[in-house]
Amino acid sequence: MKPEILLINPVLPVLDAALTQRYTLHRYYQQTDKDACIAAVGAGVRGVVSGGSSGLGTALMAKLPALEVVAVNGIGTDAVDLAQARERGIHVSTTPGVLTDDVADLAIALLLAACRGLSSGERFVREGHWRAGKPALPLARRFSGMRVGIVGLGRVGRAIATRAAAFGCPISYTDLRAIDGVPYTFVADLAALARDSDALILAASADQGGAIVNGEILDALGPSGYLINIARGKLVDEADLVQALQDGRIAGAGLDVFADEPHVPEALLAFDNVALQPHRASATVETRTDMGNLVLESLEAAFAGRRPATSVTT
Repeated sequence: MKPEILLINPVLPVLDAALTQRYTLHRYYQQTDKDACIAAVGAGVRGVVSGGSSGLGTALMAKLPALEVVAVNGIGTDAVDLAQARERGIHVSTTPGVLTDDVADLAIALLLAACRGLSSGERFVREGHWRAGKPALPLARRFSGMRVGIVGLGRVGRAIATRAAAFGCPISYTDLRAIDGVPYTFVADLAALARDSDALILAASADQGGAIVNGEILDALGPSGYLINIARGKLVDEADLVQALQDGRIAGAGLDVFADEPHVPEALLAFDNVALQPHRASATVETRTDMGNLVLESLEAAFAGRRPATSVTT
């Protein structure tokens, strides 16, 4: 008898097909009456596949008494009840490593877009303003050579540093401690890092953390500084960010993540100096395929009585 899997979010067709072939799949996201669905199948569910943002909360996990593994199709675990999982011996696995390059690429793309005004420039052409001889756009900001400060020098942070260094950017970083063997300057204090940076890039996982970028940090970054966030939306006090942008206390921002997705603060939509993306840093065919393979490997290992290689709870 095939193990029963609860699929919280839609996944790539190739992963959906593989899950359907190997397991009895219950597509939770398609259910109009989700409580009735769980009442009908919850007792037999041995595995859950979910995204990093959706996770698996306390109440739903408690309704799955046979649960053995939660395979997160991403690297975020802040939406998963890890305490309950550890108490019950449930594996919670993620898909690290395979998305590093794509996330780092987007961080640099957001910084370039914000500095060079790519969004406003495209609108200027598409809406016919250039052809109509409208006044030229303001001059943009050069990216090459900017002082880049990175918050969190893990896999993604290091990949961002490599890319920024190729543009001639001096690199500094902050983390829980200085990291041996890296050619970048460690700055213990976040405000000091912001003060010494032209661009501050958030790359910290901080699943259980709160806002670390507030008005004080934005003031330290200053009116010529840019904030880039491809980490966690909750790391930024969005009200403070909006106010800083309105006041001209920072030069601009590039954001792929938000505190209450998919709800983006309305005020952010009005700024030409803010580049926005719908949390899609890892959204390439190559990376999502690799992530799906890790999900399948985690399920296979758990059902075979082995610890998934990327488990964070067991």
